[in-house]
Amino acid sequence: MSKKGLKDILQLGHPLLYEMCDPVLESDLPQIKKWVEDLTNAMSEIREKYNFGRGIAAPQLGILKRLFYLDVDSPTIIINPELINLSDDTFELWDDCMSFPNLLVKVKRYKRLTIRYRDENWKTHEWTVEDDLSELIQHEYDHLNGILCTMRAIDDKSFKWRL
Repeated sequence: MSKKGLKDILQLGHPLLYEMCDPVLESDLPQIKKWVEDLTNAMSEIREKYNFGRGIAAPQLGILKRLFYLDVDSPTIIINPELINLSDDTFELWDDCMSFPNLLVKVKRYKRLTIRYRDENWKTHEWTVEDDLSELIQHEYDHLNGILCTMRAIDDKSFKWRL
């Protein structure tokens, strides 16, 4: 089976991007390595072509499982995440997405949150983040629920092309 990459990232409008993902089961663990290799490769190719990309969600490659991959300071595999302790404080920013790499969307996100998740060894973790990491996690988490940042636009003027 060939490795997935940039060409396999589902683009805005693809029906699978709007689907709710199923939980990853412990019996899925043998497949996770392949899924993560594909996610890593696709993100690497996006970074090379578009100069952005810190996270990618499994459904962006048509894998309808509750899993995403982050590579900020070090690679992190997030399985079956739950967002808890969302802050009252929010902030606005221009969000981007690998499923529409030339479009930016102004959204509002929680400034701080805690994410509870499992890793590739099925160990449970909690991680409290804020600011840009909070936004990134909310963006990837939304993908697992079939929500794109275009659906979270602040208003009808919250879209612009990447220059």
